[in-house]
Amino acid sequence: QVQLVESGGGSVQAGGSLRLSCAASSWTYCMGWFRQAPGREREGVAYFTNVGTTSYADSVKGRFTISRDNAKNILYLQMNSVKLEDTAMYYCAARHGSLCSLNLSLFTYWGQGTQVTVSS
Repeated sequence: QVQLVESGGGSVQAGGSLRLSCAASSWTYCMGWFRQAPGREREGVAYFTNVGTTSYADSVKGRFTISRDNAKNILYLQMNSVKLEDTAMYYCAARHGSLCSLNLSLFTYWGQGTQVTVSS
């Protein structure tokens, strides 16, 4: 069982920055960030593997960076140049096994989410 607790959400103006954190009880091979806007399906944002591989959704490439602090067991999502369309509930997720992608159905463990609201 892996416990995930997100934090760092809040309100930010368009063009600003925000850093989300996910405290994990233990690491798994694949950990990622997902988001869900009102009235929309949950979608993948970025993932990070134990061997350092990262991948991003096209909508956030060049603006968001996923990273982790092994000593603190924290997964981060640095959000820069945020846009109105980045407004969503952001979730941290984890899965065991060697397969990693932004397909949310692959992920077993989920946090409770942290809200990000971008205003103009």
